[in-house]
Amino acid sequence: MSTYTLSRGIQGRTLKQTHKPGENPWSVSRMVALLVLAVLAATWLVPFAWAVLTSLKSEADAGASTITLNPPDGFSFDAYRKVLSAGDIPSWAWNSLITSVAITLITVATSALAGYAFSRVNFKGKRWLYAAIIAAIIIPPQLLIVPLFRQMLAFNLVDTYWGIILPQAFAPAMVLILKRFFDQIPVELEEAARVDGASRLRVFWSIVLPLSRPILAAVGIFVFIGAWNNFLWPFIVTTDAHLMTLPVGLQTVKSAYGLQYAQNMASAILAALPLVVVFLFFQRQIIKGIATTGFGGQ
Repeated sequence: MSTYTLSRGIQGRTLKQTHKPGENPWSVSRMVALLVLAVLAATWLVPFAWAVLTSLKSEADAGASTITLNPPDGFSFDAYRKVLSAGDIPSWAWNSLITSVAITLITVATSALAGYAFSRVNFKGKRWLYAAIIAAIIIPPQLLIVPLFRQMLAFNLVDTYWGIILPQAFAPAMVLILKRFFDQIPVELEEAARVDGASRLRVFWSIVLPLSRPILAAVGIFVFIGAWNNFLWPFIVTTDAHLMTLPVGLQTVKSAYGLQYAQNMASAILAALPLVVVFLFFQRQIIKGIATTGFGGQ
């Protein structure tokens, strides 16, 4: 049996084991936990439902002092039509897609390599570099905006896709998460492959990465969501309307309209809709990543 086949078997058994042997899946503690999670889910869904409801009202009904679930003027899509006609939303969405995908690919690749190096490789200055990674998590990103912008100016990357992508393509928290996952992979698998003549890069590509698909998918989705929702940095580094991302572009539409509750909520729904679609398509990978890594406290 090859080392790769053995690793795949271990991965399958790990993902299929949802609870400990002999544990009652319907115990009182588990039912209480499910009830608490249901209450938290409902608490999160109420504001989202309210935003959808407000976006389907007229501006008069949305700004009325009396709160009603059934507006007197009825429901309509006027707020969505006005927002879509006021700005170049398809272009902004395309810019967000390009930059978010590029940030996700670069971040996952660099974080996986760095996490594996911290987990398995002993090199000079490892402790100091690891401390720098932790310090990068502690430092608020807002403090780095001025030096990052000066760097983008020096490299002529302002108002470019790379100016949006490169400063966001580093996630020290993801490095630590992937390192923790790599620590849980049995070293014997890699040692057996090294005995068979595989290089460290081949071990990483053929054994470690296939075992890490759930956490890589989860990390990728979380990075994509963060890049898609990021407003501050794209707002600072872009002045060209054709390069604006969706959150930045929608903000200009809202500023032009002033305080319009229905249109503001419609803009928020339009910005969040792609993320809802991403979650619906990849929710299984997110759950697997949470269940098999430190996200779930294991």
